[in-house]
Amino acid sequence: MFEMNQTEVTEFKLLGLQNIPIIRPVLFIFIIPIYILTLFGNLFIIALVVKVPSLNSPMYFFLTQLSLSDILLTTTITPNLLHVIIHEGSMITVTGCITQFYFYGFSEGTECLLLTVMSYDRYLAICKPLHYISIMDLKLQLLLVLLCWVLSCTVVLFVVYLLCNLRFCGPHVIDHYFCDLKPIVALSCSNHTIIDISLFIAVILFVLFPFSYLLFSYISIFITISQISSTDGKQKAFSTCSSHLIVVTMYYGSIAIIYMIPSKGQSYNVNKVILLLYTMGTPLFNPIIYSLRNQEIKNAVTGIYKAARRN
Repeated sequence: MFEMNQTEVTEFKLLGLQNIPIIRPVLFIFIIPIYILTLFGNLFIIALVVKVPSLNSPMYFFLTQLSLSDILLTTTITPNLLHVIIHEGSMITVTGCITQFYFYGFSEGTECLLLTVMSYDRYLAICKPLHYISIMDLKLQLLLVLLCWVLSCTVVLFVVYLLCNLRFCGPHVIDHYFCDLKPIVALSCSNHTIIDISLFIAVILFVLFPFSYLLFSYISIFITISQISSTDGKQKAFSTCSSHLIVVTMYYGSIAIIYMIPSKGQSYNVNKVILLLYTMGTPLFNPIIYSLRNQEIKNAVTGIYKAARRN
């Protein structure tokens, strides 16, 4: 992706899960089925939204973008993880490692922003129903989605540019199963203060600001729902945002656990397992959660099934 400057180490060795031997055979058995199910589930959501007219709404348009980011995430991590497990470690060039981090960071940043956009959509639909259609028009939908992808791409590209100017002249072993930012920076023999500052700004931009808005939007949503007099009205309003709330809780809950656990000793192994569950589990469960808890998607699937049987 970029030309490396004055590097002495040209390859890194990914150790994978060598320090956690008990999980490797189990993971090897399930990794391919999980990957296939993840791709199928997310592609099914995209195809369903495109094909079924009743799902032609902002919420489902944003859901297709979330599925795309999940496909990018799982495709970035899973094939390389399988290779690392089979070979009990893997060599990867410095450029290849940084490229892998780019796609991982790009998909993660995009997903975080998309979840925020989806919460804004639910906020407008429930708290501002009379103005929802006029505000959330096609132009705004496209603008918000474009902002998510472009902002994430730009920020991560800047970090990648900084990484490509680092020198690697010491140890070349990464105790991980993919190229995350911190393990790469830890191997550098250059000053990486600018990267540390950039990472801090990225956390504010992609985690703290979105999380703060998510809290605001859902507090407003819950207040609005509590003021609805009918029980049916409350249930209908809550059902439109419950799936998104579960996905958001999984996303930020995983991030909180990962960054709260120390990155040393056995705690680091626990961190790797949780990150593994997150990178493989989130793309798998997102379409399942939206399908099982969303009546409109259930109705669309039922309609397609009945039409297929008639034909």
